[in-house]
Amino acid sequence: MPPVFAHGRLRLYLLKLLDEAPRHGYEVIRLLEERFQGLYAPSAGTVYPRLAKLEAEGLVTHATEGGRKVYSITDAGRAELADRGGELADLEVEIRDSVTELAAEIRDDVRGAAGDLRREMRAAASASATRVEDESWKAAKEDLRKARQEWKEQARRAKDESRRAREEAQQARRQAKEAQERAREEVQRIAGQLQEQFAKSGGVLGSLAGAWLGGAPAAGSADASAAGAGADGGGGRASEWAADLAATGDPARDLDRLLDRFRDEVRDAARDRGVTSAQVAEARRHLEAACGRLGTTFGARP
Repeated sequence: MPPVFAHGRLRLYLLKLLDEAPRHGYEVIRLLEERFQGLYAPSAGTVYPRLAKLEAEGLVTHATEGGRKVYSITDAGRAELADRGGELADLEVEIRDSVTELAAEIRDDVRGAAGDLRREMRAAASASATRVEDESWKAAKEDLRKARQEWKEQARRAKDESRRAREEAQQARRQAKEAQERAREEVQRIAGQLQEQFAKSGGVLGSLAGAWLGGAPAAGSADASAAGAGADGGGGRASEWAADLAATGDPARDLDRLLDRFRDEVRDAARDRGVTSAQVAEARRHLEAACGRLGTTFGARP
């Protein structure tokens, strides 16, 4: 069969199954077989070692129920699953394509077998044209009928699975895009709140907030009047912060780029203007509040 779970993809899909609900190893194997409509079933020697490795890495844990290990995903496992949301959507598409390809191979095999059977039947009929149809002839026709029925059933199941996988992949992409937009909006909202808080402190902290948000320094800072006169070239409202960072389609990557921009601009502002221990302590309080808000945002499921 085509290599569906190459380069750590089985590991990712095991996390997805455990994120849906806690499961024991046999149930994981059975679910994988169902997802492939019976066209593929991994062995226990494939699944159990990977579950043990995920547990060793702290991504899953287990409890013993009725003498069997029931595996559950941990917060670290959910974090990895969220970070690889785009890759998971691609994997769903690959599974759909693999099911389609496997069904096509089975269909070709059935067609070839049916063709051989028909040729054998015609040869037998030609050799014994005057002979009355006997039980072996009837059995051959029944085998052909069953082969055709099996091919139709396999083709139907493959078509249904392909459609379902395509719909799930489309839904996953929509959810990833929505999560990206919510993350950007939350970062911008908290950035605005931080700017207001930094502005009240004045001085270097106000300048740091202005540098981060791409606007003028906070009111009361040493550079407020000069920056206010030239921030937008004509007294108008400054452009949205980080608007030049176009979305990549990967929410986790977009968030990393926003955080990198924030870190670089605040570090540059502190280096250029200098910073005191008291200002660092106040900045820490503001960043702690922002971190709490972002943690609540990313902890909520879409």
